[in-house]
Amino acid sequence: MAAAPGSVSLPTEDVDTTVSLRARRRRVHRKRKPIVKTLFLVRHAKSSRDDPSLPDRERPLDDRGRHDAPTMGRRLGKRGVKPDLLISSPALRALTTAQLIADEIGCRRKDIVVDDRLYASNPVSLLAVIGALEDTLDCVMLFGHNPEFTDLANRLSSEIVDMPTCAIAEFRFDASAWSAVGKLAPAEARLDTPKK
Repeated sequence: MAAAPGSVSLPTEDVDTTVSLRARRRRVHRKRKPIVKTLFLVRHAKSSRDDPSLPDRERPLDDRGRHDAPTMGRRLGKRGVKPDLLISSPALRALTTAQLIADEIGCRRKDIVVDDRLYASNPVSLLAVIGALEDTLDCVMLFGHNPEFTDLANRLSSEIVDMPTCAIAEFRFDASAWSAVGKLAPAEARLDTPKK
């Protein structure tokens, strides 16, 4: 059939291809990136007990601790780890660990949030802190103490039974909300220590 004057006739296969491409584009746009929440639990690096008169919160890192924290930070940096938020216990040894690791992963020290709930805590309280995180955050790193960090890590993954000083437990959850942590098994769990 001849086309009317001034109009353009397209072959049928071109129209079908255009329709097919549109449908394919719609399917691609519907595919969303999987939602993953990544949680790091970092036990503070080795601290000094040289001055017994110091209150527990004021104990500094010892030489090994000042060496291990940047080492662990460099390992994270090589993997491209850059959390959306770093939260530390107010204890000097935990905060110093957070600062030394932050230096190595490109985070600013002044952005570290100090939260009293990470000191002398327990797994239930730590889960409350995690569950209250903004869901817009995808990756969060907590700095704190034993026994509560080992207890929480073991509760999240039975494969983690001990977190020595400056150990980093990493958990990935297929979840859109932080409130799922503790209720949902992690899709992945790993532990790194300075001696590895």
